[in-house]
Amino acid sequence: MEKMSAHVVVHGRVQGVYFRAYTRDQARLLGLSGWVLNRRDGSVEAFFEGEKSRVEEMVAWCREGPPTARVEQVAVEYGKFRGSGDSFEVRYR
Repeated sequence: MEKMSAHVVVHGRVQGVYFRAYTRDQARLLGLSGWVLNRRDGSVEAFFEGEKSRVEEMVAWCREGPPTARVEQVAVEYGKFRGSGDSFEVRYR
């Protein structure tokens, strides 16, 4: 089973619409580790780690987001699996 990571920044109407909570729930459902947070510029940033197919599925989910969001752009940087943890959390700045 190949593992990988993805660093994602989602732009659009993604704050104030429970994007972080939905992201956390979806990532946990897929068995991924990592984090999600609101950025000062109004975007949402996330880091996912786990099985390659699950990470790719999560990135695809980010392109749509929850029903209340309007995703306009998603920047993704794929990387090597770092083994940074076994949980997924919402972070606050």
